Amino acid sequence: MSKTKRRTAVKVLNNSGDRRAAPGNPSIAWQNKDIASKYFGENLKGKSFAVYGLELPEIKEVQPTNLPAIEANELRLDHLFLLKDDSLALVDYESTYADSNKIKYLNYIVRTLKRNMEQHHFPCKIRMIVIYTADIQPQQTKERMDIGCLQFQLEEAFLIQKDSEQTEARLQARFQGNQELSAEEQMEFIILPLTCKGNEEKQACIRRCFEMAKLLEDADMQRFLLSGMLVFADKVITKEDSKQIKEWIMMTKVGQLFEEEKIQYGREIEKNVTKTNELKFSKILLHAGLSIEEISNAMTVLTADDVRKIAERMNPTPDIRKADPK
Repeated sequence: MSKTKRRTAVKVLNNSGDRRAAPGNPSIAWQNKDIASKYFGENLKGKSFAVYGLELPEIKEVQPTNLPAIEANELRLDHLFLLKDDSLALVDYESTYADSNKIKYLNYIVRTLKRNMEQHHFPCKIRMIVIYTADIQPQQTKERMDIGCLQFQLEEAFLIQKDSEQTEARLQARFQGNQELSAEEQMEFIILPLTCKGNEEKQACIRRCFEMAKLLEDADMQRFLLSGMLVFADKVITKEDSKQIKEWIMMTKVGQLFEEEKIQYGREIEKNVTKTNELKFSKILLHAGLSIEEISNAMTVLTADDVRKIAERMNPTPDIRKADPK
């Protein structure tokens, strides 16, 4: 990919995250979040949320997530799906719990119902689904709210019930063996970072998932998995990681290989610089009387044999064993 084309692709990605509609152009606001959402949504048809512990019909269609305004501000939920039974599934995920969130969910439902009535002139069945990250235990939440004139029922999924380490190890083996992922495994991969506790663990898992996805030879599947992970991890991923993954999604296969070559070259340069510095430092420590074992333990690149050879070149006549008790 040429530098000009790549800069253009990156510019498109950077500009596509704006969730507001431009004045006089309401169609923009009806689009998905960005290009990642587009890749993800195009391949969700026929998949289900069963792997997350939710007994729902398969996904029939991805719907726009920005809802018509009743108040001055625009309201956007995380995901909106049309299921095979023609019900609508409103999906939010949370890393904390508060009873007041139900007011937010009720707003989603009212606005979704309003849009449906305007378009189809009859009410639809609506499911409000909340997926809790591994930071939330089932006993911390309340799935029902009863205020007399209204009874509100959530459908909840708790990702803490999924073994993140076991799932990651199983998926890693599939990727390394270049094996085709089942629909359930694809959905597991997409949500995997949210099965980890705490932001640091989630961030680390996102980066490991990125490296796993790079092993795929199927470019379409790679884009689907990475874009899906981006969509679900939208609230926790860093801007830097998000930008890097989006750029990777936009690259051709040739561009990806070129990028990998650049990364490998950078690592080799860094390793050579480190080795040069450690060679100099080892000589200083040998002059100071430290043993070969003590010096090699302090190195990141040089081994004990490397340090021993340095010592021999510095002083070839004395018995090296005096510098190394072993």
